[in-house]
Amino acid sequence: MNKSTPIRMTSIAAFFLYALAITSTASATEMVYTPINPSFGGNPNNGVVLLNNASATNKHKDPASSLTSNSLLQKTPLQTFNDNLERAILGQLASSASQKLLGGTGGGLTPGTVETGNFTIRISDLGGGALQVTTTDKVTGVSTSFQVGQ
Repeated sequence: MNKSTPIRMTSIAAFFLYALAITSTASATEMVYTPINPSFGGNPNNGVVLLNNASATNKHKDPASSLTSNSLLQKTPLQTFNDNLERAILGQLASSASQKLLGGTGGGLTPGTVETGNFTIRISDLGGGALQVTTTDKVTGVSTSFQVGQ
């Protein structure tokens, strides 16, 4: 074998590859945009990842965050006790008011009015087994209502 044989083989291989590239048909598909952000139609599972990445790279600080530092959020034992006591008293008041509203037996709501120190609770019969409960704050005059079906 002489030295020109490897050159001839590579040039023949290159010619066949070139001929194959020219003669083959190019197939193309339509490009379709797939959003990543779930706010714009992307996969909802990407939301957590995107939020974590944004939070990790956020270099801006909230100027109001110094007002809500941990030292201000921590309560003394006395403040915690007062908060718990207030919740317990409000729970007892709500229980007492609901017993009056239910007629003491728990058999169902009866139309009427219950007055407390700061609130007026009015139960109206709407007919068809439906009742409307309206609670009015005596100090501000603001009222809220909801309907209950028995």
